[in-house]
Amino acid sequence: MKRTAALVGATGGAGTTRLCLETAAVLSHVGRDVAILDAAFATQGLARHVPGRIDTDITALLTDEDDLADALLEHPVATPGRLSLCPAYAPFERLARAKTATAAEVFERLVERTADEFDHVLIDTPPVAANQAVAAVHAADTVTLVAPVSRLGADAVQGMRGRLADLGTDADTVLANRADGEHPLEDTVPIPTSDETAVETVFDVSLDVEFPEERFLDIDPEEYLPDDYLPESLRS
Repeated sequence: MKRTAALVGATGGAGTTRLCLETAAVLSHVGRDVAILDAAFATQGLARHVPGRIDTDITALLTDEDDLADALLEHPVATPGRLSLCPAYAPFERLARAKTATAAEVFERLVERTADEFDHVLIDTPPVAANQAVAAVHAADTVTLVAPVSRLGADAVQGMRGRLADLGTDADTVLANRADGEHPLEDTVPIPTSDETAVETVFDVSLDVEFPEERFLDIDPEEYLPDDYLPESLRS
């Protein structure tokens, strides 16, 4: 079973943060403890889904050696499993220090430490162009590319696969965001063909959970984000 996964945007605006949240929600619904680490320092999108104040963020763990427990923020969603977020929320000076090669080495160790405390770790990863994204794909057990369903998305997947190859790794899966029927991504790498396999394929697990009839990845995020991360049929 794969326990750590880097969800990597093949291009900006692919919906990687949302898919990290949805994947974590399904896993926590079946009793798994899940953490999301934010490697998207530029956009800091995960911070927008954190209830309450952020005093210690992931960049503080990479630059100031703060304690992991201080940066893990529990989401109040009612599921059997634990759902924790570790967002980036920092001034530019600390963001710059968190992007250094030294900080990237700390990031890799952070993934290992977090995996010791959780059943699964998801890394919200931007298109690979900075040290923390390189660290994310090297530290994770599996790499999943997230791409919009368009010719641009298909081209971006090919470009990102080339970049991953330069780093000595590759994408294990592609999540075609909002896919419906035939699409230009189908000839790249294996793509989950149903709601169940989207989460199961990323982590190579079998989940005993009843999914909604509509496509899990096509559910309107405004229906349950940021307050609730589960569609009605998955709520306990």
